[in-house]
Amino acid sequence: MNPDRRPLDRRELAARVARDIPPGAYVNLGIGLPTTVASYLDPSAGIVLHTENGMLGMGPEAHGDDIDHDLLNAGKVPVTELPGAAYFHHADSFAMMRGGHLDVCILGAFQVAVNGDLANWHTGAADAIPAVGGAMDLAIGAKSVYVMMDLFNFARDGTPKLVRACTYPLTGRACVTRVYTRHAVFHIDSAAVRLVETFGIGGDELALRLDIPLVIEGEHGA
Repeated sequence: MNPDRRPLDRRELAARVARDIPPGAYVNLGIGLPTTVASYLDPSAGIVLHTENGMLGMGPEAHGDDIDHDLLNAGKVPVTELPGAAYFHHADSFAMMRGGHLDVCILGAFQVAVNGDLANWHTGAADAIPAVGGAMDLAIGAKSVYVMMDLFNFARDGTPKLVRACTYPLTGRACVTRVYTRHAVFHIDSAAVRLVETFGIGGDELALRLDIPLVIEGEHGA
């Protein structure tokens, strides 16, 4: 645990997630914050990035003269291509997602429940615009689902987004295996939510703020 340091910034969070992706994995990065992970992958690890609009071998975000507006990820962000990159039909891309061919997908979330339920496409508010995209296919098709999100809903009342049960419409049931936030990293399995690491807050203090059953690794024999 790291209670004496500040919470992670966006770049540090992306680097922290990248560190946990297994070498040789096929990975989909969801729209928004997850796309930043592409810039922190170890080139020697052999990780292959998939984007649902039809590309394998995606590289980091493009800048300056490297920008090609015909070469975009699913979030319409200009990206680079790595040697051996391949392109294919949107339907083939979804077949890869649904067929269990992705090792990891990394998604954003409005809420994650202690059993791994994921809510990331709609808040349920009457004026909200639903935006499911390929999230449901990824949530059930990928072998591991990592979530990157704020731990607390700072835009509203500071309530936790890691909860006992989701109150927003679900994207997938019992699918999330890891949660990465600026304040902490959590692993979720059938037995428990495990607090792996904290940033700028102690484990006991965090447990009080979250109000969920929590195993603090290294302190409770986990």
